[in-house]
Amino acid sequence: MYNILIIEDEEKVSEVLKAYLEKEGYKVYCTTKGLKGIEIFETIDFKLIILDLMLPDISGEEVCKIIRQSSDVHIFMLTAKGTLNEKIDGLNIGADEYLVKPFSPRELTARVNSLFRRLLSESKASNFSFDDEILIVDYEKRSVKLNGEEVQFTPNEFDILYALIINKGNVLSREQLLCKIGGIDFDGYDRTIDVHIKNIRKKIEEDTKKPKYIITVMKVGYKFGGGN
Repeated sequence: MYNILIIEDEEKVSEVLKAYLEKEGYKVYCTTKGLKGIEIFETIDFKLIILDLMLPDISGEEVCKIIRQSSDVHIFMLTAKGTLNEKIDGLNIGADEYLVKPFSPRELTARVNSLFRRLLSESKASNFSFDDEILIVDYEKRSVKLNGEEVQFTPNEFDILYALIINKGNVLSREQLLCKIGGIDFDGYDRTIDVHIKNIRKKIEEDTKKPKYIITVMKVGYKFGGGN
């Protein structure tokens, strides 16, 4: 049983989502306040947070930033803000997925089930190191270390980096990477991958303008270029 936290100011929305998710076997906690959500999050081990951006005390963006300081828990953002730039902003502060209201509770539940199926199916627990252990990626712990220091990655950022590593030498298209992080049914955007790649490079590349790990292959996609 996975614990899921819903931080949503509309109680009716929370109640409907809670009912759908509990029917699937999840343990669901709800709050209408951002600060209370952070408090609950700090006391219980959650695998997913469903986070509304329009909260009465602090913004969902601020909640996301605070949680990302200490955790790589999956975060689904719910919002009425639906422009591409707003979605990119959400991804940049650490969201893993972005759902625009109004949305179907059945769709959200399907996405949650898809997320956990993917996590369960990823059984290739491996430890990779590159450039005399300058970069270490531990799949089992889902951790990334650079020069001995752990680097905070969102779940999607880690999945993209790991997918590139295990396919080293091959170019993965944006569509292939979208499938890696969201499954075959994921309704993503090519530019979403570009945002994640940009964030990954900021975290592990010495020079983001001349990356040595995440290499762009023009008009095709990306490949991993690190040496053992």
